[in-house]
Amino acid sequence: MTVNILTLGCSKNLVDSEHLLAQFRASGYKVLHNAYDTAAEVVIINTCGFILDAKEESVNSILSYIEEKKRGKLHKLFVMGCLSERYREELIKEMPEVDGFYGVWEMPAILEAMGSKLDQRLLHERELTTPAHYAYLKISEGCNRSYAFCAIPGIRGAQQSISIEDLLKESKSLVEKGVKELILIAQDLTNYGIDLYGRRALPELLKELVKIKNLEWIRLHYAYPTGFPEEVIDLMASEEKICNYMDIPIQHVN
Repeated sequence: MTVNILTLGCSKNLVDSEHLLAQFRASGYKVLHNAYDTAAEVVIINTCGFILDAKEESVNSILSYIEEKKRGKLHKLFVMGCLSERYREELIKEMPEVDGFYGVWEMPAILEAMGSKLDQRLLHERELTTPAHYAYLKISEGCNRSYAFCAIPGIRGAQQSISIEDLLKESKSLVEKGVKELILIAQDLTNYGIDLYGRRALPELLKELVKIKNLEWIRLHYAYPTGFPEEVIDLMASEEKICNYMDIPIQHVN
């Protein structure tokens, strides 16, 4: 049986899809990603529910595959991700043709709906969908910064950092696949580690990542300026592997 996962929205969604693809492949399924023109018995749409355009794209994609299912071209249709997390009850009511709606923390439930189970041994494994030379490394989930303009904390919850140990395991696995550049992502890189270690631990993580053999570049995305650990700037200057690049949002500045 073939499972096709369609990923909408941000790179954090993409990482979630890659983890799920690895689980399905290990369970014996043929897996596809964003294969819009290829027949698959099962389609899983990983949705975005952040801004209006993204929500409309997600809804239109679901409706399109509902039509495919009605024509008998699709056996099962599942929806996951932020739109499903944020509007689950409304979606269930309006789209009964969908076989299941799952939130951002429900990967095990999706696997169970397909007769499989989460393999704990594969938690660090991913089916890469990016070009072979780079991959995203999601270092935390959720966000503790509450702003009127941002729905993310309400969708993905409070910040949950991934331990340095687990991130190193995942990073080494990616490098073994041929990845040369890791792009660090989170809702907020600045606060990485506060919930786990009681301090901002991004500098500690970077010091460990640069030790990985055959990893050539590390790039930082989504760092808030408030409270940003200045030691990271020093590391950029002293460590050749850390790119002189920073992705910082300014929409909350007045």
